[in-house]
Amino acid sequence: MIILNPIGIAYNERYEIEDDYWGEIVSKIVLDRSLPEDALYEIESFSHADIIFHFHKVEERKIVTGTRYPRNDQSLPKVGILAQRGKNRPNQLGLTTVKVIKREGRELTVSGLDCINGTPILDIKPVMQEFLPKEPFTQPKWSHDIMKKYWG
Repeated sequence: MIILNPIGIAYNERYEIEDDYWGEIVSKIVLDRSLPEDALYEIESFSHADIIFHFHKVEERKIVTGTRYPRNDQSLPKVGILAQRGKNRPNQLGLTTVKVIKREGRELTVSGLDCINGTPILDIKPVMQEFLPKEPFTQPKWSHDIMKKYWG
């Protein structure tokens, strides 16, 4: 068993779980008081950060461990939960690369974080070019189709 304590909470204008239109969302991540303010020191010198968060509103009975249709759309091919980015996954972890807007003390303001208001943040890591894939990305057509409205 692994026990994780949130390092902060994300606050934004999204209160409902929705699949699309995340591109204009600005979120403020407030660092937990258990961490010193300087844990965020110089994060703003990076243009982007990876945010790992917990899908805390997913009902346990809705967690999928095998295959399903992405977004429950039966016109799409059935694929394993680990071959898609749906929220109803075994450990309820989300991962998003966001644009860093600013840091003020214990608060980090970012854009493009696809989580709802009150979401527990588990980790923040700066994006470094050296960690990005060197080869071209490939992905199935259905994944492009479901992402058409995701960011706006």
